Amino acid sequence: MALGDSLTEGVGDPVGDGWRGWAALLAAGLRTGGVRFTNLAVSGAQTGDVLERQLPAALELRPDLVSVVVGVNDTLRCTFDIRAVADRLDQVYAACAGQGAVLLTACLPDPGTMLGLPGPLARPLARRQWAVNAVVHALSERYGALHLHACEGDWVTDRAMWSADRLHPGERGHRQLALRFHTLLAEHGLAAGPAPPPEPGSPGPTRAASWWWLATAGTGWVARRCTDLLPQLLTLAADELRHRARGTSARLDLRASAAVSAALAALSAAERTEVA
Repeated sequence: MALGDSLTEGVGDPVGDGWRGWAALLAAGLRTGGVRFTNLAVSGAQTGDVLERQLPAALELRPDLVSVVVGVNDTLRCTFDIRAVADRLDQVYAACAGQGAVLLTACLPDPGTMLGLPGPLARPLARRQWAVNAVVHALSERYGALHLHACEGDWVTDRAMWSADRLHPGERGHRQLALRFHTLLAEHGLAAGPAPPPEPGSPGPTRAASWWWLATAGTGWVARRCTDLLPQLLTLAADELRHRARGTSARLDLRASAAVSAALAALSAAERTEVA
């Protein structure tokens, strides 16, 4: 069972009239006899969508293995709240683990870096994604998830791994994710089928295709984000520049770290209250 957003839906790895993606590639290599695979991920989904819409459908089917990879879209909204993100992920992880399912999670690179935004714009997004990743790390450990560190490494900077939109992996990148997850599962005796081949079956996007996306679909994507995020992002960028001029940029990192600690502490306090 796969829960999440466009990354897990398979955007960037087209097959026929739809998407395939890393989760489908992974499912094909879990057992030699095949598995029943259901992908509930939806493009644009945030942690709230996974909790409210995808999780109930997943629990009804009582899966043996559940992947939950989500959070980037939360960072791209003016309503971003790491405490709310932590609470939702905690509920999702707890429900899946409570049914005895093996839980797969991953941390992801920040969208500002992937899009090549200027530093003052990219750093606030990077800080938000760091916060989400820190929460995912902590909760993955709490619930015994098999966690993939996908937020860094050569695959992030290798342009051949990414689709024309610069935000989603291309076929090669999806295969790389599937292969790394397969290796992780095999190390725990949970993947008996063949590993997904790393080489794509179709050529990656050309430079011209990347520019065409930016000039057409990319323009629409930026416009939609501008409506929601850009005013706040400009305020964050201005704050970034002020702290940089004063030599106090470290305070912003400390503020983000404190917010993560508070979010996780709130979960622990709620758990103690329930036990009492």
